[in-house]
This record gives sequence, C-alpha cells and structure tokens, in this order.
Amino acid sequence: MLGVLTGLQQEAALIRRVFPHSPVELSYASEQGAVEAMGRLQEAGVTKVLSFGCAGGLSPSVEPGTIIVADRVHVGSRDYRTDASLSALCGRDGDVALSGGVLHSREMVAQAEQKRRLYQETHCLAVDMESGVVACSGLPFAVLRVVCDDAARDLPPAAGEAMDKGRVKCAALIRSIVRHPKQISALMSLGRDASRARQAMACFLHEHQESLKTAE
Repeated sequence: MLGVLTGLQQEAALIRRVFPHSPVELSYASEQGAVEAMGRLQEAGVTKVLSFGCAGGLSPSVEPGTIIVADRVHVGSRDYRTDASLSALCGRDGDVALSGGVLHSREMVAQAEQKRRLYQETHCLAVDMESGVVACSGLPFAVLRVVCDDAARDLPPAAGEAMDKGRVKCAALIRSIVRHPKQISALMSLGRDASRARQAMACFLHEHQESLKTAE
C-alpha cells in the first residue's frame, strides 16, 4: 500500500485526486511534523512512500514550476537512493521531469547565499523538509516535487513569520508586513511563482495519472 507524505493542505488536495485510496499525511512544514506523519503512515501499514509537494530551488538551472523526480535524497552526509520502479511510475524517464538529488533540511532555507552554499556542498537540485524523513523510514520510496522558489531569491520574512502549521495566518502576515514593509513586492512575486508551481504540478499529475495510479 502506498502512503504519501506532504507538507501543506493544498499539496495534499492535489495528490488525493490521484490517490484517493492512499493515506496522505501532512508535516505542516516542520521536521517534527514530518516525523509524526511518517509514524502515522507506518502505523497504517504502508509498504512504500511518496514524498510529494513543493521544494526550494538550489541549482541555478531550476526555476519555479520545474518538476523533479529525485534519484537520491541527501540527509546529513549520506545519500539515500530512491526506488527505481516507483520513481519510474512518477515519470522520471519522461521529458518533463528532472532527475537529480533533493536535500533534506530541518528548517526553511530562505537566503540565496545559503542556497548557493548548499548546492555547492551537495549538488542537489532542490531542498525540502519531508523527503529525508521518508528516506530514513527504511521503506521503498519516491520523491515527486515542484520548485516554488529559485536559488537566487531571498524569501521575504513573512514566508516564515506568517506560517502556522502550514497555513498563512492573516494577523501574523499583517504584523510581518508592518515590520518589513519593503517585502510586499517580494511576497507578490513569491505568490505568483507558487501559483505557477501548483499549476505545473497539477498538469504533470493529470498527464501521468494513469501511470501513477498503478503505484497505489
């Protein structure tokens, strides 16, 4: 049985359309949340896992909307290889998705300089906060991610300050904007790129729906 670990409600809604009978658990964009979610999937008896959702770009070659089907996940100083057959069902051998490494991070990677350094150290295409937990579970796994912010971007303060359990809190967003009013244009740009990423993933899932369903 396939289980899915993702970060946010919007991501969960997308993947449930493809896997309506598979358990989907959310990390709410925290490593501890990912650990707890992975535990729930294992208690449900899943035998393979898909790490799904958005990722931050590390490689200068990826832009918002880039689909990645990872061939490895880098955790600490170790690489964990994804399951080849499960990854192939996600479209790794197609022309749309990139194959490469995804870095696991315990916290949000928000600064362009940090992204540059991590890319130089790991050569991973992107970074997220769930894939490492999936990789360390011991179960066969695949990683299907879409890039939401590119490597050259510093995320605006509200990207962290306004989030609570994976959701934007309006009051916290307003407080963040009051404290950092110059971030408004960056927030608008990030919102456009996030929308672009969701649309790209929705199209990808639609195009690969029949192949993906055989993984359930």
